[in-house]
Amino acid sequence: MPRATTLILILAGLCGSSLGQYNEEEDLAWLQYYLRQSRVSSYNYVPYYEEESPAYAYSYPSATDTEPEPEPEPQQAAPWRCPQECDCPPNFSSAMYCDTRNLRYLPFVPSRMKYVYFQNNLITSIQEGAFDNATELEWLALHNNQISSEKMGKRVFGKLQRLERLYMNNNNLTRLPSPLPRSLRELHLSYNQISKVPPNALEGLENLTALYLSHNFIFEMGASLKGLKSLILADLSYNNLRKVPDGLPASLEQLYLEYNYINAIPGDYFQVSPRLLYVRMSHNSLTNQGLSSSTFNSSSILELDLSYNRLQKIPRVNTNLENLYLQGNQIDEFSISSFCSVVDVMNYSRLQVLRLDGNAIKRNAVPPDAPLCLRRATVIEI
Repeated sequence: MPRATTLILILAGLCGSSLGQYNEEEDLAWLQYYLRQSRVSSYNYVPYYEEESPAYAYSYPSATDTEPEPEPEPQQAAPWRCPQECDCPPNFSSAMYCDTRNLRYLPFVPSRMKYVYFQNNLITSIQEGAFDNATELEWLALHNNQISSEKMGKRVFGKLQRLERLYMNNNNLTRLPSPLPRSLRELHLSYNQISKVPPNALEGLENLTALYLSHNFIFEMGASLKGLKSLILADLSYNNLRKVPDGLPASLEQLYLEYNYINAIPGDYFQVSPRLLYVRMSHNSLTNQGLSSSTFNSSSILELDLSYNRLQKIPRVNTNLENLYLQGNQIDEFSISSFCSVVDVMNYSRLQVLRLDGNAIKRNAVPPDAPLCLRRATVIEI
């Protein structure tokens, strides 16, 4: 609306009293509303593309009964403007929200952005150079889309040297994106179709603290975790692993390997991770033959879940262990030596929760010195 017209309307509203119909409260409310709307409408969202950036090839999967959607035409605009497909709140200028909008392509990302959200869309590809302009990115959310490895540029994350969190869970990836920025702290790749993790796939990620690879089809990890010097959590559950990953990092605190096909663990496997607190290996194929007497003799582990395996005896555990889950195995005896090598007033287990339900063991099989050894236990289920 031209400024002259706007001024006339405002003056007309203020001069309503000359017609004998002046209502001060209504006119003041109308004026305030108009001014608010003027401020809102002045923040227009238009798509833009920088001249020096490569052209973007957008692709729209077409249905069989509909015509393909036309590709958007690049427009010239200032590098700070927000794409019309997204929201960039004025009070949070470094964030761009493009989630849950049925997008089939990636809009251009302004250079000032640090937090970008593309989750819950229909995106199938990431073109080469998609984020070359947005080198300040720290969080990038791409989860719950349809992105495939074959439709990703070879170095789409190569220039994001400040990226800390990458969310790509719930997509159609068949391999890990590579290369990944060394600045990465969290990598979310659960619920994809990844089958193998090459030895160098995570190379150089010395700042990575959390790795989520659950619900994939991974059958081999090799020693890909070994170089992750800051790794605290590794979630490899719900995969097709036949053996445990080689060379755990010394920094590891949480290891989740449930719902795999692991049948053995080396005797000194956990000794290299002196900070390890939680180990979950339920729903595997572990047998006593695949374990040594020292496998779980780690003084740092506080919780150990070995439920729903093929164990026939209670494996020996460290006296510092607090929670032990063994339900759903084939255990038929209660061996107190699994918890206390010596039973007396000074030597006892710190175990608080022990679950043995769903085994072949009988209640009257508990030895008489069990209360002395397991004096800290508050829950024992048989």
